Amino acid sequence: MLEGSPAGSLVGTVIGAIARRIREDDLMPGDRLPSEAQLCKDLRVSRPVVREALRSLDAMRIVDIATGKRATVAHIDYGAMSMMLEHGVHTDQINIHQIYDVRRTIETRIVTLASIRRSEDEAKQILALAASMRASMAEPALLMESDLAFHTALARASRNPVFALLVGAFQNITRQTWPVGWKSRTTGEAKEKMIATHEAIAGAIAAGDPQAAAAGMAVHFDESVRALLTAGIS
Repeated sequence: MLEGSPAGSLVGTVIGAIARRIREDDLMPGDRLPSEAQLCKDLRVSRPVVREALRSLDAMRIVDIATGKRATVAHIDYGAMSMMLEHGVHTDQINIHQIYDVRRTIETRIVTLASIRRSEDEAKQILALAASMRASMAEPALLMESDLAFHTALARASRNPVFALLVGAFQNITRQTWPVGWKSRTTGEAKEKMIATHEAIAGAIAAGDPQAAAAGMAVHFDESVRALLTAGIS
């Protein structure tokens, strides 16, 4: 690599080179990368370029960096994807109903798999979270947390880590829309239906009934979208 390359393209080239190094050296989460000095020597670039590349990789959750320590390979999480989705919504490149359309597709598949693959402990946890939702109906903030935890538990029970990442990435947006949707359910009947739907999904998963679980999730998203439309979110 040549230092004469434009700064932006040079950093991008180093980002790609470090990512390839991780793959080629078969590094796993928690493994340490070569030192900054070694990377500078191997890639023939300056330390500021390597540091900028590592900061970018840290933001993408490919590496973890800490002051005074060598960078390590990161455990994947949904942070970068969550930021991208929020940016898309707040800059009007994505709308809330598009988010819910994708969520509906993904979470219908999630509950289908969770019904088949969940462990007994996971089934008990999902039932307990549905019960926690009912117990906190008078406290919306607690109810929201139980609801978010319920959907996270479903994703984990699907045994597909990609689903868990996607559900996690949607949570920041859900935290913004959830209170609006709950307030738009102005009758006790509407609120009861929301809780009962989660209980039905949990019961179907515990019973190992993927068709009932998927049907319950479809009802849940129908009701959620209707609540947002009632609140004026189009």
